[in-house]
Amino acid sequence: MKYRTIGTDPAHRREVSVLALGAMLFGSLTDEKTSFALLDRYVEAGGNFIDTSDNYAFWTDGGQGGHSENVLGRWRRSRGVGDEIVIATKLGARPLAPGTGFVDNPEGLSAKVIREAAEASRERLGVDKLDLLYAHIDDYSVSQQETVEGFGALAAEGTVGLLGASNQAMWRVERARALAAAAGLPGYEVLQYQHSHLRPRFDVPSDLFPDGSLGHAGPELFGYLRAEPALTLVAYSPLLAGAYVREDKPLPADYDHPGTPARLAELRSVAREAGATVNQVVLSWQIGGELPVIPLAGASSLAQLEENLAAVDLELTADQRARLDAVH
Repeated sequence: MKYRTIGTDPAHRREVSVLALGAMLFGSLTDEKTSFALLDRYVEAGGNFIDTSDNYAFWTDGGQGGHSENVLGRWRRSRGVGDEIVIATKLGARPLAPGTGFVDNPEGLSAKVIREAAEASRERLGVDKLDLLYAHIDDYSVSQQETVEGFGALAAEGTVGLLGASNQAMWRVERARALAAAAGLPGYEVLQYQHSHLRPRFDVPSDLFPDGSLGHAGPELFGYLRAEPALTLVAYSPLLAGAYVREDKPLPADYDHPGTPARLAELRSVAREAGATVNQVVLSWQIGGELPVIPLAGASSLAQLEENLAAVDLELTADQRARLDAVH
């Protein structure tokens, strides 16, 4: 396994594996026995960066989530896992009532919610401190000052380490970080957005965000990473839920544009040359790229996990990288 540092404060920064394991469906569509086996194998391979959220996976049973955090908590206790494993979780997008969702009825990012949701996540995970806590989605109903101070209070108390933001406009992320800096509070240091080799359109709704494509990493975010080298991007859905390799998984609608066939063709060409799968090329391309990107990939079987883990040791040539980067 290879590792990368996230965070800048010596008291909170962590060395995490360059491939993060997504636990979104653990405890719901992926049963507990399989979830434990995947977690065990990931850790055995040197992985130490696991991602979840307080709302995973509410859509599987029309509830409010908590399945994934609960399973991770039981796994931690049964295996005697301590702070050697970095578990990131999120708040802000948990539905307030069963049968609703994060678009129409989210918990939000008020100071009260931040405190109560973080406490509930710590209880489900069985930890005294959350290693990394994200604002899952933005909340325009409260002031950013309140949100910044809410997260900052938890960090000051030592119940949260690193802070992150997901699925927010870059100007909102920058404003929140500026507010935190002005107040002498910790700010967002890890950004989590959807990012893969294929490029989406930004002028059409995404599958996850019907009123906009804020979940996608784009040129503005990449420019921000270049300007702020202390930030790290955790790239969710790098494999597009299997759409690269499965005929029964069509590409999302926002990838339906003239540039997609050429990028797919180059990916497949490099995969043949490297003796690797297309999925492995995508992950390797992200891991070894110019910018600090950590792919976040889920798995529902040990075979999928082994394929993903093998990507860590896949070294693309300079020519292959140049070709993958050059395709428009």
